[in-house]
Amino acid sequence: MMEHPGFGAMLASLLDHRELSAQELADCAESTADEVRAVLAGESPGEGLLRRLAPALGFHAVDLFILAGRAVPDDLAPLDATAVKWAATMVTDAVRLPEARRRELLQMIRSLPQEERRSSFAPKPLMPLADGPGACVIRMLQYRNLNWMGIARTLAFVTPTYLSAATYGVIGSGRKELTPRLVTDFAALLGIDACELAALTGVSLREVPPPPSPEAVDAAALLWGARRLSADQARHVSELARSLRGDSDDG
Repeated sequence: MMEHPGFGAMLASLLDHRELSAQELADCAESTADEVRAVLAGESPGEGLLRRLAPALGFHAVDLFILAGRAVPDDLAPLDATAVKWAATMVTDAVRLPEARRRELLQMIRSLPQEERRSSFAPKPLMPLADGPGACVIRMLQYRNLNWMGIARTLAFVTPTYLSAATYGVIGSGRKELTPRLVTDFAALLGIDACELAALTGVSLREVPPPPSPEAVDAAALLWGARRLSADQARHVSELARSLRGDSDDG
């Protein structure tokens, strides 16, 4: 089982990959070099620093909170945990549409009115998650409204990875280590550069992977955009994607 290296070590690997200094990151994050160096040395980052680091690094803040082992604040979490029922179906139907239709669907998701949050987001894993790199990646996907089955279905449609739903639980529990193939395909679905996810998780890629497919890029964008939807809104988008796919097939 691969142990969690600590957020400081993960951040150091990312900075090394980017050839970026602590001072340069601090300047971008409107922080101090001492504050960044303290995190690199193992100090737990505070919420404010994580929120400032996210745009400076080009990451979603929720992903940094997960990588740092911190509880995700409600304002960074998906709106409705019950939307998990529709997220994977929406994406697997959408990625079979022509590119222009996928973009129309994404624009519609972004244009829907924001509903009020009715409860805190609480993903429900089928087995306990560990405290390692695999668990971090699985949590990041959970915070995109994917459960084990949703991860399995979506990855099977947009990447070469085809595993059982239970296997993703095993990865999350730390009993199956990440491979270069898994890191590359997880990165595509998360919208993260594969080499940077490899640096964060401590996995060595034998070669620089090719860019993700357009379908994978759009799947990542759809999943991220749909985090702001209620279950009813997600169901509506999923049904629309299904109907558009039927129209495309007829065409």
